[in-house]
Amino acid sequence: MEDDKILSDEPKIIKTDEGSKDGQNKCPKCGATDISVNAKTGRLRCNFCRHEFEPEKIQGLETDISKLEREIIGSGAQDIVEDSQTIKTFKCSSCGAEVVIDTSESTQARCHWCRNTLSVNQQIPNGVIPDVVLPFNLTRDDAKKHIENFVGKRKFFAHPKFKEEFTTDNIMGVYFPYMIVDINSHANFRGHGEHEVKRYTRGSGENRRTYYDVDLYQVEREFDLQIEGLTVESSSDKLKKNSNKTNNIINSIMPFDIENSAKYNANYLKGYTSERRDANIEQLRIIVDAQAKDIARFSANETLKEYDRGVNWQSEQLEVKGKQWKTAYLPVWLYSYQQKNGNNSTLHYVAVNARTKETMGSVPIHMPKLLGFSCLVELLAIIVMLLVDFEYKWILLLAGFIYFFIMHLRYRNSNARHHHEIETKKKMSNLRKIDKLIKRQTGLSNSKIVGANNTQIGNKSISESVFDTLNELK
Repeated sequence: MEDDKILSDEPKIIKTDEGSKDGQNKCPKCGATDISVNAKTGRLRCNFCRHEFEPEKIQGLETDISKLEREIIGSGAQDIVEDSQTIKTFKCSSCGAEVVIDTSESTQARCHWCRNTLSVNQQIPNGVIPDVVLPFNLTRDDAKKHIENFVGKRKFFAHPKFKEEFTTDNIMGVYFPYMIVDINSHANFRGHGEHEVKRYTRGSGENRRTYYDVDLYQVEREFDLQIEGLTVESSSDKLKKNSNKTNNIINSIMPFDIENSAKYNANYLKGYTSERRDANIEQLRIIVDAQAKDIARFSANETLKEYDRGVNWQSEQLEVKGKQWKTAYLPVWLYSYQQKNGNNSTLHYVAVNARTKETMGSVPIHMPKLLGFSCLVELLAIIVMLLVDFEYKWILLLAGFIYFFIMHLRYRNSNARHHHEIETKKKMSNLRKIDKLIKRQTGLSNSKIVGANNTQIGNKSISESVFDTLNELK
C-alpha cells in the first residue's frame, strides 16, 4: 500500500471560540446565570425562568467537504501545551468578587458571594476546551433502562457477586474527547478480481472435492471521495486496548450524530463529568489515515458486486486534497464495575450513546457455570454423533467449544468496535471503472481469489502503536 501524498501547505488555524467570553453566561430572557442542558431536547435551559434557547453553531470551518484544500485545524485541536496555565481568576460582573477556577478540574464555578455561575468558554491549550460539544438528549432514567435491559439479557452466566451488587444508581453522564476529521480525497485502486462461472465436485467419499471455473479480470477503480465526520478517540486511555479494561466498549457505541454539535459552552457540562484530551493530531494521524483508507476500500466494494470470489488489490492510493480537524465532547452514559480476582482486577463497562441509545457492555462471567454447561453441550453432541451417520459428523466434537466461545463473546463483547469503514458518512463521485477479462481458469480448488484484501481492515494494531508513541512523548 502506497503512502498518501502529504499536504504541502502549512495548516490553516480557525479560531472556533471567536466571540466566546469567560465569566457569566446569562439567560437571554431573564439574565440568570444558572443554565444547564435539557436532556430531552438537547437545548440549554435557564433553571430560573425555564426558558430554552437553541445551541449556537460553530463558525469558520468548511462545511462543503468537496471544497476542502490543504489542512484546516480548529483552534481547539491545536497541540496541547503541557505547562499551560490551568488556574484562571475571574472577576464576577455582578458583585466584583474574584473567583478562581482550576480548569483541569472544572470549567465552571459559583461566586461565593452572589452565587452567580462563572464559566470558562475561551480555549486553553491544555486539551480541556474543545471546538464543539454534542449535548445529551437521553435522560438518566432512560439510560438506566437501557443498561438494565442489556445486563438483564446476560444474567444467566453472570458472576453471582456481580448480580448481587449490580445497580444503575451509580451510572454517570460523561463527555468523552474525540477528534473529528473531514477529508477530501482521490482514490485509485488496481488489482485482480475473480467471478465464479461454474462449481462442481469430483471424486467420492473422503476423496470428494469441490472445484471452480472462474473468470479472472484486471480491475481498476478511481474516484473522488469525501469523508465527513471520521471520529476517533483522543484520550490515550481509550486508545489503549488493555485486557484489564473493556475500553473497546466506548468505541463500539459510535457513530454519533455529530452534525448536530454546538459551539462549545461550559453550561453543556453542568451535571456531567468530562475527560480531557491528551492526544495531539500527529499522534492520531496514523489512525485517521488508516481508517480513511479502510473507508475508501469499502467504498470501492460497492462497485465490485460481480466479483463474488473477491478482489486482490495490488495497488491502493489515497491522495488527500484537504483535511479538516476539530475536537469534540461527545455524550455517553456509563456504568462501571470492578471485578476482583485475587491480586488482579478487571474493569467492566456498559455504555449508552446519549444520542442514538446504542448500548454495549461487558458483563463478568461465572466461569465454572459456563464451563459446566459447555461440557454438557459437548456430551450431548457426542451422544448425537454416535447415533447419526453423516459425512461430517466429526464437527459435532466442536459443539462444546463453539458454545463456550459464543457465550463468552456475548457477555464480554471483546470484539465490539466502531465499524468506521461502513458507518462513517462518505460520498463517492467521478467514478472511473476498468473491468478487463484476462482469462478463464478451470479446475481451481480455492473458493476465493488468492490474496483477497478488498474487505480487509488495515488498522487492527494501530491504536496500540499510537499509545506507545504517546507514552514516549510524555
